[in-house]
Formats: sequence, structure tokens, C-alpha cells
Amino acid sequence: MSGLSGPPAQRGPCPLALLLLLLLGPSSVLAISFHLPVNSRKCLREEIHKDLLVTGAYEITDQSGGAGGLRTHLKITDSAGHILYSKEDATKGKFAFTTEDYDMFEVCFESKGTGRIPDQLVILDMKKREEEMRDTNESTNTRVLYFSIFSMFCLIGLATWQVFYLRRFFKAKKLIE
Repeated sequence: MSGLSGPPAQRGPCPLALLLLLLLGPSSVLAISFHLPVNSRKCLREEIHKDLLVTGAYEITDQSGGAGGLRTHLKITDSAGHILYSKEDATKGKFAFTTEDYDMFEVCFESKGTGRIPDQLVILDMKKREEEMRDTNESTNTRVLYFSIFSMFCLIGLATWQVFYLRRFFKAKKLIE
């Protein structure tokens, strides 16, 4: 047994706590970590809406301790091949750009080196505009509030109609006066 006491209905998670978790859980930050083998290329693609400020930070840890002349090239492009950001010998830094169209954007890391060098660990942290996500959440919360108020008025109106209808029905059957 789990050592919990009380009726079984009280053992489950609180619906309010689950609702708070669902509302506060999503975030506008996407953190990605992966291993980049020597002399290889890894790319990440993301569809991003028009007129969004995209900011990101990256950090590449050298697992070889600086031996072997390992270099990593970072390049960010759109679907038309336009280079939005490029960095040779990238180790740590930040980037930012504003999207002009709804498009597919690609972030590529390319590792170049000689000799036997362990894989590099690439940590990429991209952050889209937090304000847009917050506005979307507030808009959704407002719509839910208005729908709840509308539903309450519908239920109150239906209950009132039901009382009057039953009163007329029982008067017609002469069960009440």
C-alpha cells in the first residue's frame, strides 16, 4: 500500500492542480542537446511565422580537451538558402533575427577535424518571442471565461424554464394549485 489514508476518491490528483500544471507547463523556450560526431553535419529545422523575433544561444563543448584542431561551423538559413547567421569556429554565442515570411528555417552545425577526436556536445537554446505566446494564452483564457459565463446563463435560463414548465404541467394534471 502507498500509506495514503482517506476515501479512494481523495487519493487522485486535484483537478485544479492539473489545470494549473497544464496552463503553466508549456514554455516558449526550446532547448536541444545532441552529440556531433567528427566530420559530420547536423541540422535542425523549424517552421516560424512571419514577423517573429527569433533569438537563440548555443554552446559547443569540446570533449577532446582542445586537442586535434576540431572546429565547428554554425549556419542559419531560410528555405531559399539566404544565410541569416554564420559563424566559423563557433564555441559559444548568441544569435537573433526577425522573420520576414512564414518559412522553414534551418540551423546547421558542421564539425571539421583531424585525428581521433571525441564527439562534441552541442547545446542549442532557441527562444521565440515570449510576448506572442503570452498573448495567445491570454486570448484563450478570455475566450474560455466568456464561454463559461455564456454556459452559466444558458443553464440558469434552462432551469428557470424547467421550473415554470413543470409547474404548468402539474397544474394541468391538478396535482398542485
